[in-house]
Amino acid sequence: MAKKIKTIIKLNINAGAATAAPPVGPALGQHGLPIMDFVKEFNDKTQDQKGNVLPVIITAYEDRTFSFITKKPPVAEAIKKTLNLEKGSGVPQRDKVGKLTTDQVKQIAENKMDDLNAKTIEAAEKIVAGTAKSMGVDVG
Repeated sequence: MAKKIKTIIKLNINAGAATAAPPVGPALGQHGLPIMDFVKEFNDKTQDQKGNVLPVIITAYEDRTFSFITKKPPVAEAIKKTLNLEKGSGVPQRDKVGKLTTDQVKQIAENKMDDLNAKTIEAAEKIVAGTAKSMGVDVG
């Protein structure tokens, strides 16, 4: 018989660097999950991706066990990493913080394709370009 799902928790955590501190501890603790077990398992699984922020979807079961899947880093993180940016622009329409080439947009779209809500690479590139625009990054 399948386990009964209690809740689903979505977090963004630094790969290989999860700790029991917020956001992880409180999010898992309120559902009675073993925090250190998750931290250890997550860090072991993501050790090779250190330096990236990974979205994690944790499925908590009623018997206080859990399973989780990690996704690729968010598009905004990929853009910041590609351009070596600290953060996006506070006023994206006016203050530009960088410029992505069409090749860089295509590369980010290809990397993230599995997680994006897009059927074609062109649609994925539009999503990446839109995110870049909202961060104050020109595309072209």
